Amino acid sequence: MLARPLAALPALLLVIVAVWETCAARRDASEVPGDDAWARAAAIVRAGHRPGDLIVFAPDWIDPVGRLHLGDLISIDDAARMDAAKYGRIWELAIRGARAPDTEGLVPVEVAEANGIAIRRYERPAAIVVADVRERLAEAQQDGGRGALELAEVGFAPHRCIQVVPVPGRPVRIAFPALPLGSELVGYVGLADVFTRRDIRAPGRLQIEIGGQVVASAEPGVEDGWVRFEAATQPGQAEVTFVATADAPQRLICFAAEARD
Repeated sequence: MLARPLAALPALLLVIVAVWETCAARRDASEVPGDDAWARAAAIVRAGHRPGDLIVFAPDWIDPVGRLHLGDLISIDDAARMDAAKYGRIWELAIRGARAPDTEGLVPVEVAEANGIAIRRYERPAAIVVADVRERLAEAQQDGGRGALELAEVGFAPHRCIQVVPVPGRPVRIAFPALPLGSELVGYVGLADVFTRRDIRAPGRLQIEIGGQVVASAEPGVEDGWVRFEAATQPGQAEVTFVATADAPQRLICFAAEARD
C-alpha cells in the first residue's frame, strides 16, 4: 500500500523545487532596481562627487549598470586601479546589502538610499605613493624577456600592469636600479587573459627582491585573480627586482607594485 506514495515522492519534490525556484526568480527580478532608481542614485553621487573620488559597485555583477549611469566619472585608471588605497574618498553603490572589497573595514560617513540602491560615502587617509613601478618601466633593466605595460584582464577585471611571458625554465628579471622606497612595498600579480587561463592551467610565480634579498613572493593560479603581496621597506633608494617564472609556455603574468609611506 505504501509503494505508490513512495514512488511519487521524487516527482513531488521536483514540483516543490520548481515552484520555489519560480517564486525566487520572480522575487529576485523584482528586487533589482530599475533605471529610475539608478538615475536618482547617480544624482546623489554627482551632487557630492569631487575630482579624485573613486566610485565602486557591489555586488560586482551590477558594475555594467552602474557604469551606464556614472561611467563618465570613472576614468580608465580608476577602473584599472591596482587597489583603492590611494583614494581618500570612495562612493559605493550597492544592492541587497552587498559591500565592495574596496570598502572592507571602512565605516561610511554618509549614507543615502534610492529605491533599493544604497549609496555610501567613505573617507580615510589616502596612501602616499612614493613610486609606482608601472610608471618607471622605461628605466628598468630587463633580462630573460621584456615586460610591457598593458591594460589587461586579470580575474575578470581590468588592471593596468606590467605583463611578461616567461619561457619555461628561463626567468624574466625586471630590475629597477634605484627605486625610491617608503615604509612598504605593496603589489599584486595575476594571470592575464581568460582564454589563456582556460587552456593553460599551470600557475605562474613572481618573486620580489630588494638589494638581492627575497622579500616577497606569490604564485597566482588560474582561479586566484589579483593576488596581493607586500613587504616592509626602509625609506631611501634600493635596487628592486621582480622575477617572473612559469612552467608552461604562453603564461601571461601581470603585476603592479607601489612603494608607499
